[in-house]
Amino acid sequence: MIQLSPGMRVFIHVEPIDFRNGIDGLAGICRRRLSQDPMSGAVFLFINRRRTSLKILVYDGQGFWLCQKRLSDGIFKFWPRNEALFTAPQIQVLLYNGNPGGSQMAPAWKALPGTI
Repeated sequence: MIQLSPGMRVFIHVEPIDFRNGIDGLAGICRRRLSQDPMSGAVFLFINRRRTSLKILVYDGQGFWLCQKRLSDGIFKFWPRNEALFTAPQIQVLLYNGNPGGSQMAPAWKALPGTI
């Protein structure tokens, strides 16, 4: 099972791709277009042309996971327009078809009293 943890790096390929691509095709896109190593443990997200489906590619140290989410109704409304590094909580909002840029989230860490 894939678990998105706060320390994971998440990359989004913002341009739609051909969803006939499997693991090898998506790994090639990671290398050529995102200039990232698909075996780095980072999470990579891709969307189809109609914005009704997305794929997640991640390497867990033994092999690749390839997951797909297809909406039963509607489209992914808040797909990013530029490639950027996203946090795991932002991706969780995106997977539920929310706006990761407009969500109010707590900071990633908080200092304990008496430690500063």
